[in-house]
Amino acid sequence: MLTVYNPAEISAEISEELVQRIEGLVLYESSTYHIDAKLMDSFPNLKVISHFGVGVNHIDIAAASERGIAVGNTPEVSTECTADLAFALLMASARNVVEGDRIARSPETKQFLHLHGYYGNMVNGSTIGIVGLGRIGCAVAKRANGFDMKVLYYNRNRKEVQEKQFGAQYCNTLEDLLHHSDFVVLCTPLTSETTNMITTRELSLMKPTATLVNISRGGVVNHTDLANALQNGVIRAAALDVTEPEPLPRDHPLLKLSNVTLTPHVGSATASTRMKIMEVGLMNLKAGLEGKKLPFGVN
Repeated sequence: MLTVYNPAEISAEISEELVQRIEGLVLYESSTYHIDAKLMDSFPNLKVISHFGVGVNHIDIAAASERGIAVGNTPEVSTECTADLAFALLMASARNVVEGDRIARSPETKQFLHLHGYYGNMVNGSTIGIVGLGRIGCAVAKRANGFDMKVLYYNRNRKEVQEKQFGAQYCNTLEDLLHHSDFVVLCTPLTSETTNMITTRELSLMKPTATLVNISRGGVVNHTDLANALQNGVIRAAALDVTEPEPLPRDHPLLKLSNVTLTPHVGSATASTRMKIMEVGLMNLKAGLEGKKLPFGVN
């Protein structure tokens, strides 16, 4: 019998009979648990792990491959949706939308004059620096073109086709991109190389008027360093859809700063996108359970 089980509910109380029946695991976009070798070994008949999302940093891919367990994700499905959110965060931060909403609603507000302290920054004609010019990075660049932004990018490999397509300029170093960008948008996956990519050093290279936007993974940014930089005026603002951990502890300094815009990891959170993610995830699951090649496999 084929059985699908949600790892979030795995506990020591699972019966041996059920453990033997489990052949597929389903993970969701907001997964906060790590699927490691030990967990995989708990299910001797496990054939497939289907992640309903893009990032697979929480799955030990090497361990899965060693055990003949297929791993799949849902790339491309959430590309446009996530790029939309990147620009929503960028725009909201640049034009102080959240703080403006607070002022407009406040019972203490009697008039909208003399709000000089809440002037925002122009997006049109500014410079955007995209870290990671993959599918989502390209979708962000496409949107930046609509705002007549100068597009810079930093990527492990230069992408000349995309440079022509989006009028993007390649930066040889991350430092160069940080130095020249008004908005830095992180679109890179979380790997051993990108973990803590943005620390005090990198933040100090940014313009004091710049904004950091993160739609990748929280672990790409050192949050203690980011909070310090925002408190001390090293950079103007940050707009984050992802943090490490998720959610942040309720007493975290970032939650107290008015120059931080936060959303709860909702890059793919539209009804149509989530439906498509489910369809693709189930396609992977079905193929894996039948011993076939996954349509969107990562190992």
